[in-house]
Amino acid sequence: MSNLHKEYDVAVLGGGPAGITAAISAARNGAKTIIIERYGFLGGMSTAAMVYPWMTFHSAVGEQVIKGIAQEIIDRLMALGASPGHLRDTVGFTHTLTPYHPEVYKVLACDMLEEAGADILLHTAAIDVKTKDNRISGVTLYNKSGISELKAKVYIDATGDGDIAYMAGDPWEKGNIDGKVQPMTMKFRMRGVDLNKVKDYMQNNPSEFYEKSLISELDLIPLTGVMGFYSQWKEADLPIQRDGLLFFSGPNEDEVLVNVTRVSGLDPTNSEELTKAEIEGRKQVLLLEAFFRKSIPGFEKASVSAVGAQIGIREARRIIGKYVLNGTDVLDGKRFDDVIARSGYPIDIHNPEGKGVTANFIREGGAYDIPYRSIVPMNTTNLLLAGRCISTTHEAQATTRLTPSCMAIGQAAGAAAALAVMHNCATAEVPILELQARLIEGNAELGYVD
Repeated sequence: MSNLHKEYDVAVLGGGPAGITAAISAARNGAKTIIIERYGFLGGMSTAAMVYPWMTFHSAVGEQVIKGIAQEIIDRLMALGASPGHLRDTVGFTHTLTPYHPEVYKVLACDMLEEAGADILLHTAAIDVKTKDNRISGVTLYNKSGISELKAKVYIDATGDGDIAYMAGDPWEKGNIDGKVQPMTMKFRMRGVDLNKVKDYMQNNPSEFYEKSLISELDLIPLTGVMGFYSQWKEADLPIQRDGLLFFSGPNEDEVLVNVTRVSGLDPTNSEELTKAEIEGRKQVLLLEAFFRKSIPGFEKASVSAVGAQIGIREARRIIGKYVLNGTDVLDGKRFDDVIARSGYPIDIHNPEGKGVTANFIREGGAYDIPYRSIVPMNTTNLLLAGRCISTTHEAQATTRLTPSCMAIGQAAGAAAALAVMHNCATAEVPILELQARLIEGNAELGYVD
């Protein structure tokens, strides 16, 4: 019998980092689970859009605040030689970053899902949601086999853009006070890079780089990230709204991931504007390849080796939930009784309309709680949110959107969905103490919980 005609306890829509951990968690907690993904591989922004490295599992003072399934993924990647684990961020923006090999991650994610007993269905998109009495009664899927109906007791929206909650009629917000979202970025890799020349230039010209860069420590720790080359960038005067270069080393020793393209003023939930963004992003990649080869020490013989299958999206819809996490909550390191995940990543807003990044750091280098109420949508009673579409303000989303945070949120959503099935209750009525106990059993880090 085809997966499309089975009924599930939990259906996870979206196979990115949040969806992967959600489906593993739901299945491990006893729920009959399926994960649906529109691409032919899992990993979402981490693979399709080449978001790399993962930042960050730690607070600014080095306390690890994200563990659980996310850390298990790192441990298993390390065992496969596909990640060095958590390294210092030599840009100095966060305490650590975590390189990984995306092709190995694609395979490992499937292995872990299959081990947990979850079904996987690729090349499949959700195109409609049917509701009755504030519940999702079915999700319409489309793939090469045609159109079919997916039925589950609880659904998890891990689409990134909040597509399922949007189609179910839940209220949502988008962007800043003017409705403008953070810019999109087409990421790409270059091979043939001499990182020793890059390091030498940094050590000889420290004023050309981000003020927090760990340049004085580069003889002791590996070069993991670079933000700067300000004079070369200013002289080039390319039509890209950036103040300088940002790239990260790895996973191979002559390889970097470039995070410099910037496409502003377009809406990633509008298909025509998203098309324009994809075209513009790829044009910028070719401009940047020529610039790097001509102007940046160590890139003289480098060339583009890979470009994202799609443009990277920082911000789209934010679904309004039972609680809207805000910027003050983040910066104050607020604790919540219904904590289901924590994060130490700062507020990191790329200017929606021009150059620059607004960065605000958590008080005393600490971490903040993500409450369960922020993954429970306002209206739909058998739906949970996971990933960058959870209930936050524009400011708070600029930290919850990061991959390790999304992984931690996904684990919580999966466990909560399984409990909602077990107790035959609405997602808002899941017993929070029981959920927290399940998460702690799964090695999640919740801080001190009464």
